[in-house]
Amino acid sequence: MDVGKDVLSLEYNNIEDLVLIPKRSKIILKLEKILKRLLDILGGFCGLIILIPLTIGVWLVNRITKENGPIFYTHERIGQGGKTFKMYKFRSMIVNADEKLEKYLEENEEAREEYKKYKKLKNDPRITKIGKILRKTSLDEFPQFINVLKGDMSLVGPRPYMLKEKEEINGFFKYITSCKPGITGLWQIKGRSNTTFTDRLTMDMEYYYNHTLTTDIKLIYKTIKSVVKREGAI
Repeated sequence: MDVGKDVLSLEYNNIEDLVLIPKRSKIILKLEKILKRLLDILGGFCGLIILIPLTIGVWLVNRITKENGPIFYTHERIGQGGKTFKMYKFRSMIVNADEKLEKYLEENEEAREEYKKYKKLKNDPRITKIGKILRKTSLDEFPQFINVLKGDMSLVGPRPYMLKEKEEINGFFKYITSCKPGITGLWQIKGRSNTTFTDRLTMDMEYYYNHTLTTDIKLIYKTIKSVVKREGAI
């Protein structure tokens, strides 16, 4: 059984204009790979230009609100080929958030079920005041342009999974990790706050079978449009 095609048999509303594409020649694939990296470098530098003044702004707000702790947050994620890397984000949660999450879930059954299904909480008690703004506007993701320039991530691709989620990815692991993880992808533009972990896997498999440079550019455009309208942000 082809596990990838099996997951695509699930009920799922595809993003417009995305259909299963025919196999392309090795020359075309090689060319697209080079152009995709060039697009990543260009986008990475553009993001870095915005990141510098944004970092200064976040630092100032943290000082004013007396929010102690580092500006950036790093977390081990699963990258291409199953290799791990440190993903950068603006810190939007309190210090020692992981430990406090574990305790919170132990004490709240409803929250525990919500986290099991979505891998996140709609009303997460760990999020700081400025963190709510950063998440709502998706500005907390901007430091990942550093990951893009380093080559850990791409502008477009499956969102990098946490190490503890590896077992739940199951047979889809080798397919999803064959693509470089991205800042944006199908999950972001389809409303990531309202999708389950299973939906996310389905979307990542959809991307695996359909990604081309053209679809990447379409997804970048739709992401910018979605962020401006504040659709799908956590």
